[in-house]
Amino acid sequence: MDLSQLLNDINDFVWGPVMLALLVGTGIFLTVRLRFLPWKNLFYAIKLIMQGKAKHEGDLSPFQSLMTALSATVGTGNIVGVATAMVLGGPGAIVWMWISAAFGLSTKYGESVLAVKYRETNSVGEMAGGPMYAMKNGIGGAFGKTMAWLFAFFAVCASFGIGNMTQANSIGAAFNSSFEIPTWITGLILTVLSLAVLMRGVHSIGKVSSVIVPSMAAFYVLVTLIVIIVNFKNVPSGWATMIQMAFSTEAVAGGVGGSIVATMLTAMRWGVARGVFSNEAGLGSAPIAAAAARTDHASRQGYVNMTGTFFDTMIICFLTGTVIASSGMLGAVNVETGKLVSGAELTILAFSTVFGDWARVIVSISLALFAYSTILGWEYYGEKSLEYLVSNRKIIYLYRAVFSCITFIGATQTLDVVWNFSDTMNGLMAIPNLICLLILNKDIAQECFHYEKEVVEKEKKGIEVDYQGSGSM
Repeated sequence: MDLSQLLNDINDFVWGPVMLALLVGTGIFLTVRLRFLPWKNLFYAIKLIMQGKAKHEGDLSPFQSLMTALSATVGTGNIVGVATAMVLGGPGAIVWMWISAAFGLSTKYGESVLAVKYRETNSVGEMAGGPMYAMKNGIGGAFGKTMAWLFAFFAVCASFGIGNMTQANSIGAAFNSSFEIPTWITGLILTVLSLAVLMRGVHSIGKVSSVIVPSMAAFYVLVTLIVIIVNFKNVPSGWATMIQMAFSTEAVAGGVGGSIVATMLTAMRWGVARGVFSNEAGLGSAPIAAAAARTDHASRQGYVNMTGTFFDTMIICFLTGTVIASSGMLGAVNVETGKLVSGAELTILAFSTVFGDWARVIVSISLALFAYSTILGWEYYGEKSLEYLVSNRKIIYLYRAVFSCITFIGATQTLDVVWNFSDTMNGLMAIPNLICLLILNKDIAQECFHYEKEVVEKEKKGIEVDYQGSGSM
């Protein structure tokens, strides 16, 4: 067995049924444990996004923190992942993607609460937090510190692959296909842009993300809505097929999917897997950005960062799924290969029903912006994880430079071994993080209920609150 096949087998195991059950199961447990407050307070959480807390300690505003987290989550999964899930799991996969995201709200809330509650200040006065600090300071002992080290190590490894080279490769391939730009030129531009932003640190990442993420999301939502409106006569039947195939106990062919056949278990598997890949709820990455926020209470930032899952999966992924379902292109076969069209090509076909040849340009630009923002966000995750492992600031600056230069390799090379390795590291991050969430569920609940009583209930009544809570250790 060669290395590539070995890594592929390990990856299939890591992202297998047991892991997906643990991810969704943790979300269900926390949702019930928190008395469904993350669901009840979703619109309250959305209103919190623009409420800055400049007088409190932290590196970024709550909005910048969320945008940094979203920059890493809103990526190729929203375009490529959705299309792949609908081909492999049928249209019903979108329903399960949505359901897993609903429970993922509680997971994202919980891990962000712990990130802020147990954060520390590093040697240069920046906030340092995330699952590794929750494990070290919340669980403690040899067990907590061992899990913290493993999580940080897996996160650093994942940052180079899933957070860098795979994204750069998507950009290089998209621009080469749509505009015939050589991949080495794209790689060079990406390296320069990355160096310009990343070498300046978290404040630079926050500022750039707060501009790129809302702009690219608004652009993508606009073009998807145009396609949906034009093809609206097919939308009701598309949604009906999604629901039918999501809960069908027998293998059925989709009305909008033509020859695509899937069972409920297949739809569930691919919907949950691609949903988690897109919104990262439970992986422990987004809380690292949450820990940098200026906030007066861990629970407040927990609610803010929770909205990332809502926007990423429940809005953007759902819109992509509706575009594909209403386009009539799901189940299309590539004439040259004889295989079903999937990934970015399927999304392009769906957009082409309205935009024609411009569809390739629209999807390529969207993919490039999504992927580049992911590179920025994941550099921050990797940097903070490396900072936990080593205290030498020179190594941190070296990491920023190396990370930026590796985008060139990602844009110009196809490295299947690296893809599988990084995907495995990404999955392995979730194991210690989910264990941490389950062990510290009492901490999460206490923060949630106390904040609900002291702040949320009063703010909903219009009472101004200047709460001095347990923002950090």
